[in-house]
Amino acid sequence: MSEPLNSPSHGKPRVRFAPSPTGFLHVGSARTFIFNWLYVRRNNGTMILRLDDTDVERNTDASVNSIFEGLKWLGLSWDEEYKQSERGDLHRNMADAIFQKDLAYRDFTPAHTGDSERSGAQGTWLFNPGMRELSREESDRRAAAGEPFALRFRVPREGGQVVRFTDAVYGEQMKAGADIEDFALLRSGGMPTYHLASCADDADLRISHIIRGQDHLSNTYKHVLIFEAAGFTPPQFAHLPLLVAPDGTKLSKRRHGPVVSVTTYRDAGFLPEAFINFLCLLGWSPKNDREQMSRQELTDAFSLEGINRANAVVNFKESATTPEETFDPKAVWLNAEHIRGLAIADLSQCLLPIVREAGISVTEERMLRITPLIRERIKLLRDVLTAADFFFVDQLPPYDPAELIPQKGDAAMALKALTRAKEVLATIEFKHDPLDQSLRAAAQELGIKAGQMFQPIRVAVCGRKNAPPLFETLEVLGRETTLTRIAQAIPRIG
Repeated sequence: MSEPLNSPSHGKPRVRFAPSPTGFLHVGSARTFIFNWLYVRRNNGTMILRLDDTDVERNTDASVNSIFEGLKWLGLSWDEEYKQSERGDLHRNMADAIFQKDLAYRDFTPAHTGDSERSGAQGTWLFNPGMRELSREESDRRAAAGEPFALRFRVPREGGQVVRFTDAVYGEQMKAGADIEDFALLRSGGMPTYHLASCADDADLRISHIIRGQDHLSNTYKHVLIFEAAGFTPPQFAHLPLLVAPDGTKLSKRRHGPVVSVTTYRDAGFLPEAFINFLCLLGWSPKNDREQMSRQELTDAFSLEGINRANAVVNFKESATTPEETFDPKAVWLNAEHIRGLAIADLSQCLLPIVREAGISVTEERMLRITPLIRERIKLLRDVLTAADFFFVDQLPPYDPAELIPQKGDAAMALKALTRAKEVLATIEFKHDPLDQSLRAAAQELGIKAGQMFQPIRVAVCGRKNAPPLFETLEVLGRETTLTRIAQAIPRIG
């Protein structure tokens, strides 16, 4: 038997992310990639991307593009890249090597050429004695005659043999050989099954740690058998808890739709750093229970020991009416925190393409002036289109004129405030301090509170009471726009 794939002499760890391109990049798959990436980057190892694209009937170019699109957005690199479909000879060679050791046999049964368990009158199918006990001579004769067959692994059934492995998350695992079906290595057309192709590639690529979803835990018994039959000590396995919907069902593309797609989060305005942070907290936690963490902090803190066994709930709402309500509240909160942690220049560069894609013409300089005024008011990047909309239009959309009148005020007071503001703003310098001092002085002249002066102005220029700081907003809007909007508001006061 060869040396263990994960032995110290092999050096640094080698891990792989092996998606099947049969749909968009699932958030669970993205988390698997991230956990592999964090583990290998912390331990100075090698990250491998391998497309498990042997299911030719279900693979699509759109799915391949979605995987690369999602991974590109995450911004996490890999070191080596492979396509399983280009490695067929390697898979068949391993199958033949196992067959030559009499650890596999040909199954000529026409109805049983797949690789899944089959149900029969006696319950779950485990093996076909007639095919398993077929002599080698008879098997060779029928194969030479061109009779189609599946190649099945000869699972050890005698003497109470047990398949064992230690999972880094779920601990010691064991299953009696008598309870494992004689699974297929090659289908009747000669194509390798998932089990064979995956193990052959993992062995050839010297994968030291297989970090994947808990739904593969049951497959691992078969994979241990394949590795050992082929002469390899299996890698270290670490299975990740499943991601489930609020009702406890497994998060699936078919049932839950776009909310489980990585690109949905990108398009809604999540920062990749925040999304990575959120996914890491689904099934893993640092020892100090921190939540908001940078990519480097996640890398420094990550360990397989920190992975939980319990399934992790993604608390989205299928009936939500707004993007913010759709997503898990913690994801939205983390995104807002990461937005606040960005430098203004960096955040402005994130917001600029969203604004321009909405058909709004805005210069980098102007966007840079607007960004600090709305940073505390947005949770998703696309919120810029509603939080800063009044900066981008020549004409404000209709708003409630009643908002021009301050609380505990009256229409006459609001009219006096706006009229006097228009006079003051026509002559003073449009900078924060002169605006502040002059408008406060005007309020004092009129015998009203500063807030009673500021609200009519804010509503007049922004179209609402809830808006960014007034003086900074006036600076960005400029004198001409400010005076025009105040002049348009004055007649609206009843």
